[in-house]
Amino acid sequence: MHTTASHLSIDAWTRRAKGHSASVIPFTDAFVKRRSLGQTHPVHDFLFTYYNCSPQKLKQWIPAIGETLQVTPQIQEEYPWFSDYWFLTEENVLSLNKKRVPDYTHGLASFVATLCDNILQKAPRYGCYGLHEWAMVYKSTDQELRHKGYRLRLSTTELAHFVEQQSICCSHYDAYRFFTKEAHPLNLLNPTLDTRLDMEQGGCVHANMDIYKWAIKLWPWIGSDFLAKAFFLALEGRELDMRASPYDLREAGFEPICIETENGRKQYQKEQQALYERATPLRKELRLFCSHLT
Repeated sequence: MHTTASHLSIDAWTRRAKGHSASVIPFTDAFVKRRSLGQTHPVHDFLFTYYNCSPQKLKQWIPAIGETLQVTPQIQEEYPWFSDYWFLTEENVLSLNKKRVPDYTHGLASFVATLCDNILQKAPRYGCYGLHEWAMVYKSTDQELRHKGYRLRLSTTELAHFVEQQSICCSHYDAYRFFTKEAHPLNLLNPTLDTRLDMEQGGCVHANMDIYKWAIKLWPWIGSDFLAKAFFLALEGRELDMRASPYDLREAGFEPICIETENGRKQYQKEQQALYERATPLRKELRLFCSHLT
């Protein structure tokens, strides 16, 4: 992502555009195909059904605000989305039209910059063990489970007993709100939308996945290069999330992280920390972008 003005030749930006498409197409097209067949994926569909970014939007490369592209009428025909509302072309130079940035985007950028700054100043915490996914199925019936085609690794009774023996400390509102009503009182914290700035911290898998959420909300201004990096971070977080869940997803190709065991908890913390370390430079990049957009 670029926060200072730069001009890209046709060769330079089309190379980036093709690389972008090649990286995301395996995931976008697989989702579109599953949807056309009425099929679902217990892990990857989340990236398209929970986050508000269509497969088509993710596939279509665009520059970030401040970048200009050398274009010709012929090359623009290959990228028809460059002719829409957000773009300006003058003398074969294309850019995002800064006059189109709405007021609410400036406010959002200010909020996200503050959120990123707050998270970056805190020490990450690694003691949750992904228990939010367990709290989402705690005392649920088979009919209430989200992924009905996959069995749980523990019986209902064993799962409930395990959850009740844990110290659940979920700090992320958008995870906490999906707890079953029986699980809500078991959480040591009470995250809300109003306390997001204070509660969120960098060890949280969902807070790191949310870099993608904020990038989507700042589209198109943030550009596709950052959007793709955030997408793959969210994908990694989602896979970690579901491998540590109580679902048995081996048939879908995901070996479980058995957090009900000591070795499983150690493995989860190791991967949780690795995700934090990959998220941190992206969060700094997002903060910088937002500070320039406010």
